[in-house]
Amino acid sequence: MDKMTITYYGHSCFQVSYHGASVLFDPYQHGSVPGLELPKGIEVDACYCSHAHADHNARDLVKVTGRDPFPVTRMEVPHDDVDGRKRGMSRVTLITCGGVTLAHLGDYGRLPTDPEYEVLRSAQVLFVPCGGFFTIGPKEANELIRHVGARLAILMHFRTGWQDYDVLADISQIRTIFDGIDERKESVLSFACDAVPEGVVTLQPMQERR
Repeated sequence: MDKMTITYYGHSCFQVSYHGASVLFDPYQHGSVPGLELPKGIEVDACYCSHAHADHNARDLVKVTGRDPFPVTRMEVPHDDVDGRKRGMSRVTLITCGGVTLAHLGDYGRLPTDPEYEVLRSAQVLFVPCGGFFTIGPKEANELIRHVGARLAILMHFRTGWQDYDVLADISQIRTIFDGIDERKESVLSFACDAVPEGVVTLQPMQERR
């Protein structure tokens, strides 16, 4: 079976590639995320931005060459724990390719409702914010992952050393909440669609050499 490839560019930005097509989630504007710079020359078929904040909405920096290559579903959720009254709304985006459904949770600001959990349970792969302050924190992310039951959860929107906002939970804090995070040293994760890895994973942001 063909392989799926997931590339992490930092913060909440991921590229998913399958069978010659690719999509990008939440590219960030230059200077919007401390310690991170979106690499130049990213080219994809479609780009999905969860909301209009600069650290999730840099479609103008990406070359988008076509229409949606995979079936896509979007679900609006609050960017905070007061129904969007503080930070507005964000979107969850689900795509399906190679028989695998992936859900990018954007800036989820609270735990899902029962109907939202039902949507998320269709996913085998989750991209989950866990840094707190702007989104759910480590404890909520851990609860969400357990309730959804996806095979693979990739953490995002947290701080590692000098990278990302200093108000976010650092990876050292996140380790104390999750049981056995697979902290990978690479930026790219590839797997056969009939053999999705199992567990909670972090990836290293792909950055241009300076």
